[in-house]
Amino acid sequence: MRLEDLRHLSGPNVFTAKPVILARVELEELTCQETTGHPGFAERLTAALPGLAGHHCAAGRPGGFLAAMARGTYFGHVTEHVALELSALAGRDVHLGRTIWAGADGRYDVMMECPQDEPAESGVPADLLRLAIATVDGILHERDAGFPAELARISGAVERERLGVSTAALAAAARRRGIPVRRVGSLSMLRLGYGRHRRLVRAALTEQTSVIGVDIAADKMLAKRLLADAGIPVPDGVVAWSAEEAAAALEALGGPVVVKPCTGSHGVNVSVGVATGEEAAAAFAAAAGEHGGAIVERFVPGTDYRVLVVDGRVTAAAELRPAAVTGDGSSDISELIARVNADPRRGEGHSRELTRIRLDASVAAHLAGQGLDRHSVPASGQVVTLRRNANLSTGGTSRDVTDQVHGDVADMCRRAAAVVGLDVCGIDMRLADISAPLPAGGHGAGHGAVLEVNACPGLRMHLSPDEGTPRDVAGAVIDTLYPPGAPSRIPVIAVTGTNGKTTTVRMIGHILGQAGLRVGMSTTDGVYAGGRLVYEADASGPRSAEMVLDDTSVEAAVLETARGGIIRRGLGYDKADVAVITNIAADHLGTDGVDGIGQLVDVKALIAEEIHDGGTVVLNADDPTAAAIAGRPRVRRHAPVIRYFSLSGGNPVAERHRQAGGITCELRDGQLVEFDGTRERVLLGVAELPGAFGGLARHLVANALAAVAACRAVGVSAKDIRRALRTFTPGEANPGRGNVYLAAGSPVILDYGHNAAALAATGRMISDVWGGEPVAAITLPGDRRDDLVTATAETIAAWFGRVVVYEDADKRGRAPGEMTGLITAAMRRSRPAATCSAAEGPEAALRAALGMAAGSPVLFLYEKLGTARHALEAIGAQPCPAAWDGTAAAVSPAHGITSWPAMSQPAMAAAGPLRRADQACQWNRGHR
Repeated sequence: MRLEDLRHLSGPNVFTAKPVILARVELEELTCQETTGHPGFAERLTAALPGLAGHHCAAGRPGGFLAAMARGTYFGHVTEHVALELSALAGRDVHLGRTIWAGADGRYDVMMECPQDEPAESGVPADLLRLAIATVDGILHERDAGFPAELARISGAVERERLGVSTAALAAAARRRGIPVRRVGSLSMLRLGYGRHRRLVRAALTEQTSVIGVDIAADKMLAKRLLADAGIPVPDGVVAWSAEEAAAALEALGGPVVVKPCTGSHGVNVSVGVATGEEAAAAFAAAAGEHGGAIVERFVPGTDYRVLVVDGRVTAAAELRPAAVTGDGSSDISELIARVNADPRRGEGHSRELTRIRLDASVAAHLAGQGLDRHSVPASGQVVTLRRNANLSTGGTSRDVTDQVHGDVADMCRRAAAVVGLDVCGIDMRLADISAPLPAGGHGAGHGAVLEVNACPGLRMHLSPDEGTPRDVAGAVIDTLYPPGAPSRIPVIAVTGTNGKTTTVRMIGHILGQAGLRVGMSTTDGVYAGGRLVYEADASGPRSAEMVLDDTSVEAAVLETARGGIIRRGLGYDKADVAVITNIAADHLGTDGVDGIGQLVDVKALIAEEIHDGGTVVLNADDPTAAAIAGRPRVRRHAPVIRYFSLSGGNPVAERHRQAGGITCELRDGQLVEFDGTRERVLLGVAELPGAFGGLARHLVANALAAVAACRAVGVSAKDIRRALRTFTPGEANPGRGNVYLAAGSPVILDYGHNAAALAATGRMISDVWGGEPVAAITLPGDRRDDLVTATAETIAAWFGRVVVYEDADKRGRAPGEMTGLITAAMRRSRPAATCSAAEGPEAALRAALGMAAGSPVLFLYEKLGTARHALEAIGAQPCPAAWDGTAAAVSPAHGITSWPAMSQPAMAAAGPLRRADQACQWNRGHR
């Protein structure tokens, strides 16, 4: 077997709302072989991986996978289950998997769930699948499976990549509150919320944390001074710059003392109870480091406590205990440490609730002070401390004492946090008893003191104390960023479909912008914020959606959500407020495992399936395939508001929906009308919609209906919609879609249609508006299946008798000339009298088409808008600035265009195609 390819789907996808990987596996010599053809294989595999016995598989109960192997199953399926079991052994809490035939015998796609916050770039899933393949191969050939060493390496990677305990708790707390959470790469940093409500956290550091406060906490002497200046008790201390100064400080302060770094955390290189000059010199050498100095301060007797202050409130308190072991009368100290470290709650660093105890020089020295060493055998029940300091990061434990904190202590902690200016602050202190009052005006070691203040304090001692009640301190931190009732989201409108996505997205964005919102949009030509292009690319996938949602200036997001992005990466958001599906037609079939319309529907329906409960789904009632999405169980589970739109008065789907009290947007008597049960509201006359040619551009009217329905769903007024759509001019607001230019006496219609349905609509519009014998200069993408290219070419031939074909620079896997041959052959079969010629590039094709046109309209299809615009500029084409209101041209004389008398829609229809063309856009005879 061979792992051919792997991709990570971070967002909701066609399999699940959770992240998954999809891996292409080639079975090679195991193609069409089943487990029953290899006697003893299932038994050897289960012996190597006993956990497989608990796998449910399709049976929905433990033992289901073993039963499948007994009946006979292919080895792609076996690899999936082995990878899932290895994943569990490596410490990944995942359960979902699926094996899918990938279009050829022996070729399978293995889908496997990933941990929620595992980095998308993690190499762990690929390593697990490779190990699964090697394990299956080894057991098939009766070799030692030999996976433990590699599994241990992978487990280490899982541990390193895992979110720290504090950050993971923050992510969980945010998700419980319905706040979107995205991890930043492999960092312990989270993006929370969307748009203007987006916030950043990194462990217990928030974007509200004061930089000055962090600097103060990091400079322990500065923090000590500020606390002392505020009347908060701190231990007396000085900074020593040499071993001699450390010894002198010990003598001046009186022993014992604590020697610690001037900066640092986690109790690293802290020496407690230093009592002699020699000990002081050794402690200084350990603590000074690169800083060159070390703090020597008076030892404060008492119990170690950590108090967490969040937003000025004491949220939790814990008693800290140093690392220790309890004797059993037979095991030595090293064995007892190993036993403690076997606790699954313990891990390296901060990855688990507790930290493994290291038997290092500090532990050895502490044991020696008790007359012990690693080989000593403590008596049964004897507690042996391993360090003087009680940090969790050196193996210590905690006991929750939140309910015991005396008001005096709580007030002192609140004041300490305020002095350093931290929103989340960990206060380390030593007190005789945290439940006792502080002596009035009492200072000094005898009454306890604040030892340190900590920015970005660890939360795990409060989240999972070794003893006592766990505290939801992560929730308290999240509440400082999003107080109860505060929004974390902005309106999200997702748009998909085969045709009209980009125009619909632009219309919605234009309407919302006119309504006063700062809109972020992702479209096929780039990412926009506030009407400005901020990132130029084909931006209709999940990464572009994330770019919009991470923009803190954005108040509403409109996201073009294309098929390819959904399949390859999933959605770029968790839930939408409104999902719009414009239509579904045959395009991109044969790509990414989508071979039929049913599979295409499964992909595009995802945006309707991933909406908020009670959200809105906007569907095309004139397209039975799209309209039927309303009945899908995964859509209905959200109890959505369905809004249908229709160009056809009396459409039965819309009619039934209205009679049931539903909402529709329909074209009625030349007007866009919203029906809400028995109520109706006229929103816009189609003659007022630029580019609609009085309703002759029916596809544009359909896009407008979809946009209107979406905007009404998020509360935009009819007045704002009307005002916005009146100013949605194709050239400025919808570049590259139905834009009309004048060149060599002909109207040139620039458009992006690339499939049969789109070009049928465009061809009909050109015929209805201009009439005559239109010409086309076309290119079609090479990554479409031959039958789809043929169907599109036949549609072009139905509307255009003269066609110039050119190929885009990006052949998309086709040989030079291959697409030209395929298109022209299809056109000639469909329309033998058609004139078909080839040209090199868009400019040459456009020149040739204009030469044929002699004043007739020319359709100019493109692949890259910039290249098409260069071609138009090269031939001297000028944008036609007509209002396109369908009744009057009213265009600028500066372009040699005259304004002719207005003409009603019925009069246009009666005047014939040539008169309609004149009425739609007039140019003087000097251009002919």
